[in-house]
Amino acid sequence: QVQLQESGPGLVKPSQTLSLTCTVSGGSITASYYYYNWVRQPPGKGLEWIGTIAYSGYTYYSPSLKSRVTISRDTSKNQFTLQLSSVTPEDTAVYYCAASIYSGDYYNPLDLDYDYWGQGTQVTVSS
Repeated sequence: QVQLQESGPGLVKPSQTLSLTCTVSGGSITASYYYYNWVRQPPGKGLEWIGTIAYSGYTYYSPSLKSRVTISRDTSKNQFTLQLSSVTPEDTAVYYCAASIYSGDYYNPLDLDYDYWGQGTQVTVSS
């Protein structure tokens, strides 16, 4: 059973970089067919996919956030991280990490139908 736990600061100032870490237990982040995702939910809105890092290390991002997002991983710590630069109050949200198991040819993270979820962490952007 894969478990995920987000960690990082709950308050970030405008124009700074938001950094969150997701620690994975119960499985290796390099295990075949695992895809690790970041999503967020702003107050009063629905879930928004931010980006994904595949078991191969390949990354892909939401087109609307691509210029500000970097997802990376530390295989020695079994963690993957999210960095979102130049934040504004509109980036205030609950941020989740989530994992999927998919062995097909094309993984679609946009359906948000993930197998495992972290509990989420509130990030507020404010001066």
